[in-house]
Amino acid sequence: MQFNIITIFPRILDSYINESILKRAQKAKLIKINSHNPRDFTTDKHHHVDDSPYGGGPGMVMMVEPIVKALKKIKKKKKSLVIMMDPAGEQFNQKMAQKFSKLDQIIFICGRYEGIDARVDKFIDAKISVGPYVLSGGELPAAVIVEAVSRLLPGVLGKFESTQYETFGGEKQDIVEHPQYTRPEKFLNMKVPDVLLSGNHAEIDKWRRAKKK
Repeated sequence: MQFNIITIFPRILDSYINESILKRAQKAKLIKINSHNPRDFTTDKHHHVDDSPYGGGPGMVMMVEPIVKALKKIKKKKKSLVIMMDPAGEQFNQKMAQKFSKLDQIIFICGRYEGIDARVDKFIDAKISVGPYVLSGGELPAAVIVEAVSRLLPGVLGKFESTQYETFGGEKQDIVEHPQYTRPEKFLNMKVPDVLLSGNHAEIDKWRRAKKK
């Protein structure tokens, strides 16, 4: 799986994508994460990627040309999706992550400032949001989707089955995972449920099913 992130801050996610699961997945060549700076596709001396909006208004708007040029440079794979991160877009969820995990490539357009020239819409497949709130840019939402999708790919996690028995995993994706406990057995008068200490796997499974929400 290849992820391409178009952002004016191409190093902004480095510390996150180069740790833990994503680091191991890249090292194993199960995924590839590339950043593309729209400034590299400008023609003016100062590499401007934004300008004031036509019709007036506060702030600046990201220009259409550098983004489209960046999109055209990225080699499209057979099963590819171009996503614009947008707080007003379709809400991302686990079903969407599973659908995306069947792709070969996802290209993210991460906006900044007051938004992106509306003509970019002609070059995308979807607008997606990770929640009903506004952030300064689309990079963090893109990273959320990269991780949610990557961990569903065979070989990325230690055991693929672990994605089937967690929150929103498996067939009933509205089910939240059961409570988990580990050592110590007692802490501040709080004790691990007896059934989990019983060794009776049938009863433990029954308890876990009952505790799922």
